[in-house]
Amino acid sequence: MLLQLSTWQEIETYLERSQGIILPIGSTEQHGPTGLIGTDAICAEAIARGVGEATQTIVAPTINVGMALHHTAFPGTISLRPSTLIQVLKDYLTCLNRSGFNRFFFINGHGGNIATLKAAFAEIYYDLALSLPDAPPIRCRVGNWFMCGSVYKLAKELYGREEGSHATPSEVALTQYLYPDFIKTASLPPKVASGYPIYSATDFRSHYPDGRMGSNPDLATPEQGKQFYERAVKELSSKYLEFLSSD
Repeated sequence: MLLQLSTWQEIETYLERSQGIILPIGSTEQHGPTGLIGTDAICAEAIARGVGEATQTIVAPTINVGMALHHTAFPGTISLRPSTLIQVLKDYLTCLNRSGFNRFFFINGHGGNIATLKAAFAEIYYDLALSLPDAPPIRCRVGNWFMCGSVYKLAKELYGREEGSHATPSEVALTQYLYPDFIKTASLPPKVASGYPIYSATDFRSHYPDGRMGSNPDLATPEQGKQFYERAVKELSSKYLEFLSSD
């Protein structure tokens, strides 16, 4: 059930049985020569919708732009400042909480969002504790699909060290499964940089000139992407239901 394809009456009825909502969040950033710029948002949205169907939960519109400042030296990348993203998240959750939602489960597709998400949760808890100390507590949690145990295990089995940490074959495989008409090919050099710390956008591109970080996305196939999708949906559905029933 998608929030944007529902009426307010349908949401009101839904809230009579559940106060949980799933929020996909990703990024719009470069993913190497063969990865789609929308990879992180595409993956998060598809998996969130799968979890929503499996658990009969409302899924909010995808937050497509995240914290990707270190990728902005590559054309096409769009990023928010951490402080901007925190405010966006606070505004989202404030409105949804006013409607009656109090369990917010983010399905995240971008590692660069994790720190900002956790900071936003802390800000939200702090603000509500001051302004509405007697209100029912809200709870926030993030599920990073690429960090699911079953997903990580499969990636290591399929790709070993060539999974890398950005523009990975696992995420490229998932986009190939979801968008088979947009599979990209390119000649990738056999050696790819890895291990450098992340600082500014210029520094990032100087160390990772084609955008990859230790990865070999040439290994990806749509069939593998289907496996990643199914594993992520299954594991995150379980985690969401556990979260929903927790105190």
